[in-house]
Amino acid sequence: MTADNVAPAAANTENTNGRMLVHLCTPAEWEQAQRIGERVAPSLESEGFLHLSAPHQVHLPANRLFAGRDDMMLLWIDVTCLSAPLRWEPGVAGDPGSMRFPHLYGPLPVTAVVGTSYYAPDEKGTFPALTADPDQWPASRSA
Repeated sequence: MTADNVAPAAANTENTNGRMLVHLCTPAEWEQAQRIGERVAPSLESEGFLHLSAPHQVHLPANRLFAGRDDMMLLWIDVTCLSAPLRWEPGVAGDPGSMRFPHLYGPLPVTAVVGTSYYAPDEKGTFPALTADPDQWPASRSA
């Protein structure tokens, strides 16, 4: 990895311990991605990248951006199937200072999505943190 946290996507598993990354979207957005072969979120045009998260940190952007919504899902991404650059960059003010989030500088190919799961908030509308243990992650179904 280079000094500015850039690596070819297929090689950049350092911060995931070889595990999955996730992307938040709605079922309609996932259906559209499947039709066109890739997920192109509005942030790709406005910010230049697609927001991803490690499973243990996804609750932070979920609660910031989608609090109270009950129609969100997680796309489970195999980082070795990405072709666009993946950069680990600081989040926003309020996130733990040392926490970096993965940003994909290109569309997310549907072939990199190995599963999906619904991500439901609790009764207060808050998305729960996911454990670092993959055996405890929400059950996913085939993409």
